[in-house]
Amino acid sequence: MTKLLYILIFFIGFQTQTSAQTSINDYKYIIVPKQFDFLSSPDQYETSSLTKFLFNKYGYTAFFEDEDLPGDLSKNRCLALRSHIQKNKGFLSTKLQIDLKDCNGNIVMSSVEGSTKVKEYKKAFQIAIREAFVTYQFLDYKYVPKEAVIASSNSNDNSSEAKEIEKLKKEVEALKAKKEEVVTISEEKKAEAKTILKPKVEVKQVVDDAIELEVKSSSKTEILYAQPKPNGFQVVDMTPKVVMFLLETTKADVFMVKDENAIVYKEDGFWYLSKYNGDKVMLTQLNLKF
Repeated sequence: MTKLLYILIFFIGFQTQTSAQTSINDYKYIIVPKQFDFLSSPDQYETSSLTKFLFNKYGYTAFFEDEDLPGDLSKNRCLALRSHIQKNKGFLSTKLQIDLKDCNGNIVMSSVEGSTKVKEYKKAFQIAIREAFVTYQFLDYKYVPKEAVIASSNSNDNSSEAKEIEKLKKEVEALKAKKEEVVTISEEKKAEAKTILKPKVEVKQVVDDAIELEVKSSSKTEILYAQPKPNGFQVVDMTPKVVMFLLETTKADVFMVKDENAIVYKEDGFWYLSKYNGDKVMLTQLNLKF
């Protein structure tokens, strides 16, 4: 009876591992955050560095989330699983579990729990991570593209990107319309002011608004140069100093600015930088050379 029980446990474990292995093979990359939720600073106790190192050591392709990513991953984040370390409760011990989640936050695979009673934090976390990593160490991982995952994720990415571009475009158009309206009103107010001894307070406010909303011209700005990169362009000034990174989109002559709530686009032969600053959109004409 005992022998039969062991065989049954082994069979169930083998089936679980095979199922997980098949699932993890659908993903090409692993993204490792620079700071895990249970820590108070980036790469504290070298937890992120160790996690990335172990994934790459055992046959996976892992990146930090702020690294320059491959072109296909930059355009389609669903090609990667995101590593997440969960700190479990333990009396006088450190217990960690490594989860891999897809781009929708679903757990694709969880490791065994790594545990140690070492008191020094750095040693304890690193020992627990290595113990938990046994799950991924002995998997025969091999990336096999899954058409359903790629098609679905590309669709979601393009939809999200298109919505963001359309949103910024509408904000730019609204800015232009408001500018034209304000300038027209200010001219009318100026005409009225010539015949009134004490102009209304609104006149100054409207004129000030018109100046504030004026689009910055490129006549006084220096020339900027766009240099090709794997997934877009880096823009440098005459120094040369890198001033921004442009990421390609699905629309011609429209780029997302990396790490900024902004886009760069071409209209009527001129390049513009449209940047949202929380309460208003700032539009700047660029003297940009490709």
